[in-house]
Amino acid sequence: MVKVELPSPKFGRGPLSDKIFKIAATVAGVYVLAMILIIFLQLTTESLPVWEEEGLGFITGTDWNAVEGRESFGVLPYIIGTLLTSAIAMIIGVPLAIGIAMFVIIAPKKIGNPLGYLVELIEAVPSVVFGLWGLFIFRPIFVDWFERPLYETFGDSIFLFGSAPFGLDVLSASIILAIMIIPTISAISREVMMAVPQQQKEAAYMLGSTTWEMFRIAVFPYSKAGLMGASILGLGRAVGETMAVTMLIGNATGIGAIPETLFDPAQTMASIMANEFIEASPASIHLPALIGVGLVLLGISIAINMTAHFLVRRMIRVREGAINN
Repeated sequence: MVKVELPSPKFGRGPLSDKIFKIAATVAGVYVLAMILIIFLQLTTESLPVWEEEGLGFITGTDWNAVEGRESFGVLPYIIGTLLTSAIAMIIGVPLAIGIAMFVIIAPKKIGNPLGYLVELIEAVPSVVFGLWGLFIFRPIFVDWFERPLYETFGDSIFLFGSAPFGLDVLSASIILAIMIIPTISAISREVMMAVPQQQKEAAYMLGSTTWEMFRIAVFPYSKAGLMGASILGLGRAVGETMAVTMLIGNATGIGAIPETLFDPAQTMASIMANEFIEASPASIHLPALIGVGLVLLGISIAINMTAHFLVRRMIRVREGAINN
């Protein structure tokens, strides 16, 4: 009879380590949920006076008056400003970010690797630096070479360009936002597309595909869930961005913050809080109103992330069904 000696179990594979890992992961998950719940409850409690005063009119109202005795607060213009600037930034930024990721993948390593590192370094630049650059360098050039020619050429026929440009407007803020979210989306998109098996790409080339057809046939179908996730991360940064937008969006208030053209000033929920939080008086409902804006912003951010997770899971299920069929 031959005696076989089994190797002793390595650390990390035993029942005890599994239990420790399970407990640690559970604690981490509960901690995240608890922090979100605490923040939500704190914002709700601190903003309660404005909800009691305005009701749902706080969300649907357009007036913003902090004068004592005549207080009236409505956050709708700032919701519109936040969603509009974020949407324009996504329209501009996502295709550019994915295009940069594609170029880094197919470019020679002497070019692609330094470019990839440079894109990641841009992500570390503070938003206030982007704001200062946009205000003093980008804005004058953008007004003279882009906004004013558009206004003079199409201002009478296309309503989007119907206002005289000054540079502190929705379009300027949106472009700076687009520049800020490109590194995040590009870096994640590159990693997602590089995770596609090399055999898949080579098979597309063997069928006679061009480089674009290789991405369209072999890469995008297998990485679209990851690309969607990268885009949502960029959207999350755009929705919550404060300093750069505050410097460039014009900071209009009340109904005047609802832009009619791309060249009109506006304001986002983050920028209204940054502009008025210091001067808000605790004796009035001005401070609770600003905290209420933060509560609405938190709700919108959570809704965006939940929608993104739903879409990603739906894509994955559709892909798995296609493979199984």
